[in-house]
Amino acid sequence: MPISWPNQIETVKTELIKLTGVTRAKEGCINYNLHQDNENSAHFMFYENWASRELWQAHMSNKHFDDYSKATEGAIEKFTLNEMIVIE
Repeated sequence: MPISWPNQIETVKTELIKLTGVTRAKEGCINYNLHQDNENSAHFMFYENWASRELWQAHMSNKHFDDYSKATEGAIEKFTLNEMIVIE
């Protein structure tokens, strides 16, 4: 998720970090790791695994995402979600 304005990188990073503790405590969360690109500090990525798709979907509809969206409104240039399945 690239950031729109360089001066908002720390704000977005702080808000993303807030999501980690809440999410890791959720039922079914196997791992939830935030990454920041070494070459482009305005690019963040979460890598996460869940026990089931249903538990992941429940997580995606929680209030903490609404809070994050409000706190970072106008700061995110692009949000890409890739839902994948383990094949091996």
